[in-house]
Amino acid sequence: MLCSTSEMVDGGKSGCCGSGGPGYASPADAINGPKEKVLFVTCPSLDKTKGDVIATVDVDPDSETYNKIIGKVEFPHKGDEVHHTGWNACSSCYTDSSAKRSHLVAPCLHSSRVYFIDTADPTDLKLAKILEPSDMLKFDVSFPHTSHCLADGNIMISTLGDAGGNAKGSFLLVDGKTFEPNKIWTSPDSLSPQFNYDFWYQPRRNVMISTEWGTPNFIKGGFNPAHVAEGQYGNKVHVFDWKEHNLLQSIELDGPEGWIPLEVRFLHEPTSPFAFVGTALGSGVFLLYKGESDSEYKSKLVASIPPKKVSGWALPEMPALITDILVSMDDKYLYLSCWLHGDLRQYDISDPFNPKLVGQIFLGGSIHKKSGVTVIDDKELKEQPDARYIKGKKVRGAPQMLQLSLDGRRLYVTTSLYSVWDKQFYPDMGENGGMMLQLDVDVENGGMKLNEAFLVDFADELGAPYLGHEMRYPGGDCTSDIWI
Repeated sequence: MLCSTSEMVDGGKSGCCGSGGPGYASPADAINGPKEKVLFVTCPSLDKTKGDVIATVDVDPDSETYNKIIGKVEFPHKGDEVHHTGWNACSSCYTDSSAKRSHLVAPCLHSSRVYFIDTADPTDLKLAKILEPSDMLKFDVSFPHTSHCLADGNIMISTLGDAGGNAKGSFLLVDGKTFEPNKIWTSPDSLSPQFNYDFWYQPRRNVMISTEWGTPNFIKGGFNPAHVAEGQYGNKVHVFDWKEHNLLQSIELDGPEGWIPLEVRFLHEPTSPFAFVGTALGSGVFLLYKGESDSEYKSKLVASIPPKKVSGWALPEMPALITDILVSMDDKYLYLSCWLHGDLRQYDISDPFNPKLVGQIFLGGSIHKKSGVTVIDDKELKEQPDARYIKGKKVRGAPQMLQLSLDGRRLYVTTSLYSVWDKQFYPDMGENGGMMLQLDVDVENGGMKLNEAFLVDFADELGAPYLGHEMRYPGGDCTSDIWI
């Protein structure tokens, strides 16, 4: 039997069904936490007559409903474009026994709504509250993306646009109990970045770092490389003083590898100065670091995936398009997804300045032998990879969002990036919906192997073409928990 969400997360050292504040006291305690049994997945609808869905996927191999959707909540509005999710409370509130990880926070890009989902019963998700567009637009912000819970009881949501959908980087604070918007996080006298996307804070270092995607009005129209040259997409990361809420630095990432920095991940060890950023168009991984004697953060390109010269595609060169990165809870491995090339990579980051590639697997993508694309020149591969089939179905799309088990042994992967871009680059997925896969990980030596027994085809499971994007465990995970 599944624990309720409150039972699953009130653990810390005592694990499932224990007591105390939400989450775990430390990353080490999280690694030793109970094995995941369900995942909550955001599912944008491709059917204009249906609302987006948050779905509960059974990931317990001993369950009769393994790799099936066992619960869902459908949003009452159409065209929201639910994307990423966060929690109302997490391990940053671990010492607060009154805090409960009870509600998923689900910002929606296109509508600028935020849904709050009661997850007490994973098989019976309930819509608890809606923050309407007007609630957000009155702060002159729109296109909400990342949400993180804060130790002070607030929820912080990054926003990419102003009320008109023009580029404007901001952060909205929402009360974690009433779910009412409070104010803008940055201090009134602080500068604001032009662009925004993801963010991660590290209180013991008194720092928050944010990244850049682009202008919402241009993003929604599909990706056009000309818009990069026109300045509608970003190539900077921003460093904030966490206590004072002030922008301290804007670091331009060097070279062509620096374009469109998306996900940022600090190491989980809460005193660490190291953070990694993956760039989409640039297909690079940058290390952000600050030595004890440094007055400012610095960046270093520590991994780069070269583009492939191709024919039969939109452009003569195809970038890897790194769209997600993830750091294992023990800070040993960094995973990244190459959404166009179709491969998922695992790097040993024991030395953060010199990552070593220790695992790679192709799952779909745009260069496999049945893609219709011919690779003319490839600096890495001798031949194009085979198309990937699982349970008799060809993988639609390519590795995109990632979620790793707390013990690092199971990696979950969804294949959708964003419905507008899905339709542009993967018409089959843009018509028939996305998928979710699972890989087994060799945590000792590195390496990944596809679990042939696991496949979630969201269209089949939900009875209509749905995509699958971000995943969350009830008990916390590698991309939502921050330790203070």
